[in-house]
Amino acid sequence: MECCSGRCTLIFLFTLQLVTAVERQVLDFLGFQWAPIMINFLQIIIVILGLFGTIQYRPRYVVLYLVWTLLWVGWNVLVSCLYLDLGGLSKDSDILSLGISSQQSWWKDNGPGCESRDLPSTGWQSQENPELVTVLNCWLEYQYIEVLHCIIQLVLSLLGFIYACYVVNTLSDEDDSSDFMGEIHHPSKSPDLFF
Repeated sequence: MECCSGRCTLIFLFTLQLVTAVERQVLDFLGFQWAPIMINFLQIIIVILGLFGTIQYRPRYVVLYLVWTLLWVGWNVLVSCLYLDLGGLSKDSDILSLGISSQQSWWKDNGPGCESRDLPSTGWQSQENPELVTVLNCWLEYQYIEVLHCIIQLVLSLLGFIYACYVVNTLSDEDDSSDFMGEIHHPSKSPDLFF
């Protein structure tokens, strides 16, 4: 398989997007965040289709990836605004868990360098509510880790969008230049039946 630079770069970007989307999917499963689980699942499927379209010279699959990328960018901007409490959104809302559970980001309790400590009151120790556990001394707060995930997805999506446009243009040009059927018959021309 001959690999030109645009296709190889796009295949590499698709692979990176798959790895980061699967990583994000696992962490969202651990945090019981159902809306991101569904959206990440769609991202994984669309990236696999885009990868297939790139490898098999199928521009329609790459165009599907291009359309989905616009929605994926919007989703990541929404999640970033949610975690940064921008635009009237709040990271404490249950939007990402679809109101099914009270869980939040897995990074909230398991971030890098975080130490969990129960509340000191003896009356609270008999309760088994996870909200009563406080997290102290994190190197990086969980909302910033989630925003970093979104930024990585946005950068990969932007690069993937640019290279996917290039690949679709290249594949479309190759389809136009190859004529497997011979001369095209135009119904407006009358065939020369008599010499």
